[in-house]
Amino acid sequence: MMNLTPSELERYHRQMMLPNFGEAGQKRLKSATVLVTGVGGLGGTSALYLAVAGVGRLILVRGGDLRLDDLNRQVLMTNDWVGKPRVFKARETLQAINPDIQVEAVHDYVTKENVDSLVQSADIAVDCAHNFTERNLLNQACVRWQKPMVEAAMDGMEAYLTTIIPGVTPCLSCLFPEKPDWDRHGFSVIGAVSGTLACLSALEVIKLITKFSQPLLSQLLTIDLMRMEFAKRHSYHDPSCLVCGSRFCSENSQATSL
Repeated sequence: MMNLTPSELERYHRQMMLPNFGEAGQKRLKSATVLVTGVGGLGGTSALYLAVAGVGRLILVRGGDLRLDDLNRQVLMTNDWVGKPRVFKARETLQAINPDIQVEAVHDYVTKENVDSLVQSADIAVDCAHNFTERNLLNQACVRWQKPMVEAAMDGMEAYLTTIIPGVTPCLSCLFPEKPDWDRHGFSVIGAVSGTLACLSALEVIKLITKFSQPLLSQLLTIDLMRMEFAKRHSYHDPSCLVCGSRFCSENSQATSL
């Protein structure tokens, strides 16, 4: 693992005081690479808290330009950036907040052509995409390459969160065999809702990397912020899942090795 500089020891002093965290946990964060997809109100805020926690390398993925109606929740953005690629502003903001980390910006959506290289470049993925096409691709690639994925999504005042570890927990297709049809520009959102979920998703990543606490494994956290109700539900692992089912994984592993 990488050693910490004197400035890093000072910057992260408060979190290193946590039980089971310490300098060893901070070194794990510094040595980690995290892929964040869908860098907007959810992904951007998650990336913000990963950056200030000291994750050594962040790969930010998001196509499209910033819109004025993004600014009620996308805290890495500024008004003068409307009409420009948001992922570059996200990189600029995070680098200014914490110059000790590396931030890479990919101005693209998750596609069949790029998903494998993106996932292989990271230790953990954070799925914050605004549609299930990208989410499915990322889930499949994480299962294929045996990489953990923190899955976070919201709509209106409701949200859900879980941590997926291939071979250990159900995957996204187990949870949602029939995918919702989301309108990327039509969903309602208050910035504090996406921010709440983003903080929780960043915490899941930090737990996975440092191992200082137990993440949400085989549990789906559902959140109703209208009523301030939080519930954890056991998630079902489908043995016939077309993505992570035992037979499919065995066949896919053989095909990959050929």
